[in-house]
Amino acid sequence: MSAFKNSGHLFRFALLFVIAFLAFLVLRNFVVPKSFGKLGHYRADAIGDMAAKPLHYAGHEACEACHSDVADMKKAGSHAHVNCEACHGPLANHAADPSITPVLPDTAVLCVRCHAASAAKPKNFPQVSAEDHSNGLPCQTCHKPHSPAITAGGAK
Repeated sequence: MSAFKNSGHLFRFALLFVIAFLAFLVLRNFVVPKSFGKLGHYRADAIGDMAAKPLHYAGHEACEACHSDVADMKKAGSHAHVNCEACHGPLANHAADPSITPVLPDTAVLCVRCHAASAAKPKNFPQVSAEDHSNGLPCQTCHKPHSPAITAGGAK
């Protein structure tokens, strides 16, 4: 038994490891939500929490119900698959109460979010260098935002 004669430091280390592990389990019990892991590797209560939040987006169907003329123009243009609220922002309040007037987006800023020239974009995607293309004018000066291939003058 002379091999264990000076092994007190090993037992102290093992005891320290066991105490740290028990402290971890107690701390984990207080930190990790009770619903974690019930429906996979996430917090199951998150579903109810998200459902309880108020809606901000109305959906393009709500926009098209009242603005059918704009929807028809948009369907014929290159923005046919872009939902209204992608550019106009959340409009649930406006859809619920049409007297609430939404703020029109600044096209000089908005259009460049998608159409700024970038080598990472597909070659057939319409891209412009805003400074060279418009001389600082808003895009709607020359283009109809809902169908941008049609210019403000009516030509394609």
